[in-house]
Amino acid sequence: MMIDKSSAKPYYEQIVLLIKEQVLQGILQPGEQIASVREMARQLLMNPNTVSKAYKMLEMQGVIVTVKGRGTYIAEQQTTVRDDAKVAQVKQKIQELVLEARYLSVDETEITKWVTEQYEGSQTNAND
Repeated sequence: MMIDKSSAKPYYEQIVLLIKEQVLQGILQPGEQIASVREMARQLLMNPNTVSKAYKMLEMQGVIVTVKGRGTYIAEQQTTVRDDAKVAQVKQKIQELVLEARYLSVDETEITKWVTEQYEGSQTNAND
């Protein structure tokens, strides 16, 4: 797991996305124990409070579960209910990215290709 220290995205958000990506790719399996907050902070060379914030977000989203005295585990994946508020946020991010890409003279075909590659890549890795 690598954090991009030069990214404008906060470290805790990067941790959240990296763990979700590893779950989608099948690298982290339901029921699998993940590093404790302190251990993850040590591995990533960052403040434990940052990792704790990421873990709290992941727990609220049902990605991980913490069992007192036993550790933190990848949650059993249930069929996720579509969260329309989150979907709206994703749509807003896509609108911003498309606007930026258009400003940089990237055509629709290329943007569509990027999205398809990302979507299929996450699907393929999840089914391996």
